[in-house]
Amino acid sequence: MAGEKQLSQLREQIDTIDDQILSLISERAKCAQQVAEVKQAAGETVFYRPEREAQVLRHIMGKNQGPLDNEEMARLFREIMSACLALEQPVKVAFLGPEGTFTQEAALKHFGHSAVTVPMGAIDEVFREVAAGAVNYGVVPVENSTEGMINHTLDTFLDSTLNICGEVELRIHHHLLVGPSTHTDHITRIYSHSQSLAQCRQWLDGHYPKAERIAVSSNADAAKRIKGEWNSAAIAGDMAAELYDLQKLSEKIEDRPDNSTRFLIIGREAIPASGDDKTSIIVAVRNEPGALHNLLEPFHRIGVDLTRVETRPSRTGKWTYVFFIDFEGHRDDPKVSAVLAEVSSIVADLRVLGSYPKAVL
Repeated sequence: MAGEKQLSQLREQIDTIDDQILSLISERAKCAQQVAEVKQAAGETVFYRPEREAQVLRHIMGKNQGPLDNEEMARLFREIMSACLALEQPVKVAFLGPEGTFTQEAALKHFGHSAVTVPMGAIDEVFREVAAGAVNYGVVPVENSTEGMINHTLDTFLDSTLNICGEVELRIHHHLLVGPSTHTDHITRIYSHSQSLAQCRQWLDGHYPKAERIAVSSNADAAKRIKGEWNSAAIAGDMAAELYDLQKLSEKIEDRPDNSTRFLIIGREAIPASGDDKTSIIVAVRNEPGALHNLLEPFHRIGVDLTRVETRPSRTGKWTYVFFIDFEGHRDDPKVSAVLAEVSSIVADLRVLGSYPKAVL
């Protein structure tokens, strides 16, 4: 009896708190509408501010005292911010499709579920949609912790004038999916993207060594294909499983439990400093002894931390060696400005792809 009374009191307390949360969210939404009105009056057309959202989420995570962990709390606020932004101006985001891919999941993680996501058939199509102004931003994969860099994304930057506006990191969990008509004891073919097949190689060797592994354009495409086949399975993630109503025959089959992919947010505008930023550049060096040393030495001497250096084959005589370099800091930081000025004077060409907030979630 005492327990029931205590439960009743706790439920009443939760109802009161829920009413307070509702009132505060509504108040925040009204403030967002007022922000939109002020921006429109000033002639501003950009409503989404990546640096501002990163600052807010970092502030929330810094103030969080539990029991929800920092990432869970930040995700809740991300959705509130996404819904409030949609009142100002819904963000339209192109991603490497079809629907149900990890790239769409990354887009929703970064922009929230109030964003309008638009699937594209290829990475260069995502770039074209953003450049043409058909969407506000694009999301493309750039790096996997197991399989390395996504070269197609890097190569597309060579011919693009778009800016990197942000990044998002996504833990990748692969599942073996089957359809309602699949004979699970007679699976002879397994569909997935080539990267996913590689990331699950050891598991497949141990469980389905004789099954044919068929690489397709995306995990979502693999999920769609098996709907009408009785002897096939697909490797894909949670989003594809839900979207195409498939059963998880085996969960989390990736060979590396820390498997994650980094995605880039591309847009048309430069992003102001957020206080914890990263910069990406493309550099073409001359074909001469010591070229790489001369390129990297200023970073070490001035004290700018490198986080990634990748090289790609040149496309013209001018771009003999092309390096993609990520490093800590914003292009407006004094140290970064000094490095960029010095490096620019000793290389064949240098282009800043963007300075942007480090991934918060």
